Amino acid sequence: MPAKRQPIEYADASPDVRAVYDDIMATRQTDWINNFWKVLAHDPPTLRRIWANIKDVMGPGSLDPLTKELLYVAVSASNGCRYCIASHGAAARKKGMTEQQYSELLAIVGLANETNRMVTALDVDVDARFL
Repeated sequence: MPAKRQPIEYADASPDVRAVYDDIMATRQTDWINNFWKVLAHDPPTLRRIWANIKDVMGPGSLDPLTKELLYVAVSASNGCRYCIASHGAAARKKGMTEQQYSELLAIVGLANETNRMVTALDVDVDARFL
C-alpha cells in the first residue's frame, strides 16, 4: 500500500495547483482549501478534472443547492465516507439543513440500504407498472 499522501499547502504548491486553489477559493468565496484538494494536488490533472466536475455538477441546475448537498451526504453515508459526510454535512448546514432534516435523511439512507439488500437477496422482479 502506498504511503499516505500529505496535503500540499498553498505556499508549497506549483503554479498549476495554485491556479486551481485560487479558483476553488473564488468560487466558494473562502480563503481556505480543504484537505481533499490538498491531497489531490499531488496529481494536478486529477485535481483540475475533479474540481471542474464538482463545479459543474454541484453548481446551478434544476436541483437547489441544499438538495444537492443532501444527496451528496446520503450517498456518502451509504458509502461510509467519513470525510465527505463531514464536508458536505457542513455545506448542507450552511445551506439551511436542520438537525431534524439530517436525522430524517439518515433514516431514509438506512431504510433504502435495508430494503435494497432485501430486494437484491430475494431477487424480486421489477413490477411491470414501474417500467
